[in-house]
Amino acid sequence: MQNPNPNRNRNVFRGTLFYILAFLAIAGIFQMISGDFGFNNQTKELSSSEFMTELEQGAFKEFEVQIGSGVYHINGVYDSTSNVNEEEENLVQIFQSSSSENRFETEILGNDATLERVTQLALATETQMTSIPESSTGLWLSFLPFLILMIPAFFLMYSMMQQGGGGGGKGVMNFGKSKSKDVSKQKVKVRFEDVAGAEEEKQELVEVVEFLKDPKRFTALGARIPAGVLLEGPPGTGKTLLAKAVAGEAGVPFYSISGSEFVEMFVGVGASRVRDLFENAKKSAPAIIFIDEIDAVGRQRGAGMGGGHDEREQTLNQLLVEMDGFEGNEGVIVIAATNRSDVLDPALLRPGRFDRQILVGNPDVKGREAILRVHARNKKFAPDVDLKVIAQQTPGFSGADLENLLNESALIAARFDRKQITADDVDEAHDRVIAGPAKTDSVISEKQRRTIAFHEAGHTVVGMVLSDARVVHKVTIVPRGRAGGYAIMLPKEDRFIVTKVELYEQIVGLLGGRVAEEIVFNSQSTGASNDFQQATQIARSMVTEYGMSDLGPIQYEGNSKVFIGRDYGQRPAYSEQVAYEIDKEVRNIVERAHQDAHEIINKYRDKLDVIAEKLLEIETLDKRQIKALFETGEMPEDETKKVEPIETADTFEEASEKVAHEEDVKHSTSETAEEPSDSSESAE
Repeated sequence: MQNPNPNRNRNVFRGTLFYILAFLAIAGIFQMISGDFGFNNQTKELSSSEFMTELEQGAFKEFEVQIGSGVYHINGVYDSTSNVNEEEENLVQIFQSSSSENRFETEILGNDATLERVTQLALATETQMTSIPESSTGLWLSFLPFLILMIPAFFLMYSMMQQGGGGGGKGVMNFGKSKSKDVSKQKVKVRFEDVAGAEEEKQELVEVVEFLKDPKRFTALGARIPAGVLLEGPPGTGKTLLAKAVAGEAGVPFYSISGSEFVEMFVGVGASRVRDLFENAKKSAPAIIFIDEIDAVGRQRGAGMGGGHDEREQTLNQLLVEMDGFEGNEGVIVIAATNRSDVLDPALLRPGRFDRQILVGNPDVKGREAILRVHARNKKFAPDVDLKVIAQQTPGFSGADLENLLNESALIAARFDRKQITADDVDEAHDRVIAGPAKTDSVISEKQRRTIAFHEAGHTVVGMVLSDARVVHKVTIVPRGRAGGYAIMLPKEDRFIVTKVELYEQIVGLLGGRVAEEIVFNSQSTGASNDFQQATQIARSMVTEYGMSDLGPIQYEGNSKVFIGRDYGQRPAYSEQVAYEIDKEVRNIVERAHQDAHEIINKYRDKLDVIAEKLLEIETLDKRQIKALFETGEMPEDETKKVEPIETADTFEEASEKVAHEEDVKHSTSETAEEPSDSSESAE
């Protein structure tokens, strides 16, 4: 099998193995220089008394005496004709070369008496003695091996620092460099025509692009282009996609970086990277800088739990200076994206830095249809798929949710070997996105199944009665995710404001499931826990945020998310008595809604039984079926004639058996057959 990455082994050899071999070679050279590596070294260490004894016996041929600091260093050669040391010869010396000389070395006291005695013994034994003056290079020679070792070691360290990946550059010493990428050189293919559902937001950015292409048209009127544009909104609404479209349309250098890439473990790295980023942008001005998730570095100063001046604040201070400081920042536009604009520092949001703050929210029904058409370009849909209907059935979906919906639809169609995506595939994908995949193999007792059916039928009946604002779209008792069943209630139209009556009807509809259990079975189950959570949240918002209670038009709690660094330790804006009255008012709203749900279920008990029994029979009802059952008690005519079984995908074993069976059929038929049977069509 071919190696998918042929450079991998080469890189390993050039990296780790190279450094290991180089280190071993340096160590070997050091040992050879220091004299500890020679196997044929015959220098013998003698004590001063042994030296005197052997000198007196005439065992030496010659020796040198060098004056040192406090001692005399003596190096010499044994006399090869002498038999004095034959008994002390080592067995290893038998195998040594006969041409080599046996040397010795020793040290004696550096006084005149000792030197005079050595001189007399050398004269008496006719041993050649040579005096050498004290060497001035001895100290340098002692450090020579270490110097030779340090040079290649320094070279290795320098090479590793250049190849190591720390910070923005290629080497460790470049960690203060910015990690930004000039994406304009990568030929970004996203254009404004690829961004749908955000026409107003797109127009604001088109103006920025036009200024960069033709600044004279604006400067002639004394206009100043915004220094920064902040894109804020929920996740998945297309903030980064808009920035990519600007990069594709601008035709100028576009530097992209994430807010988290500024902050590292080293102090001052973030500020250094900000400076480097803006220096690079100024060199190629006009240019655009895009900072994604700017809340990672632009949070409010002084909001730290353990102190104020940390690395993030230094980075923010440098960013503030670069965007609108003493030197100015002409020709560089900063575009940033975040979904937590409430935690950003006020100095970052003032005019002169981020002049424009564009809210990129969830699209309306018209925008959802446009987004669906963009993502449907490369997909094959059946004639029964209407993107306009899908847009009406997906209120609150973001652009990312809609893309995921169509992608799931394509995956489901491919799972059943279809050539096109059908409306049933889109409907199944819609359920999967909302509640998760269906658990068709779950074993549920008949008692629990009936409880779930009447619970969901209770939601349905209340939704049909109180249908001024929300319409029952679908109800099912097929388990999905953590839910044993669910009812989908969709608003009739996109709403920017919601009235008190509509909120109250939502609470009544949420409590319809529990009320149905109490009336039919005279019992209560845990299946209504999520209903209570949503109902309580709506009722509390009515009291504390919207002023829809007897406590008056006062907002006791805001609807912004909690920022612990800012909100920790702050007292509530109301007293304990007001808190008690808030809890009491919330309880009154929920209890009143519970009573209204009781009245509706009791009044339409026959409708409840019809819908619940039909759910137990076919498990899922759509909007048209629910309406017919509620009004006439019968299923629609076209549906009663044709009841299709639930289609399931083949397992791996079933698919293998089907293929084997078809192969047997092909071999058994005549070879003159023009076309073999299509297994995918026969399966359908």
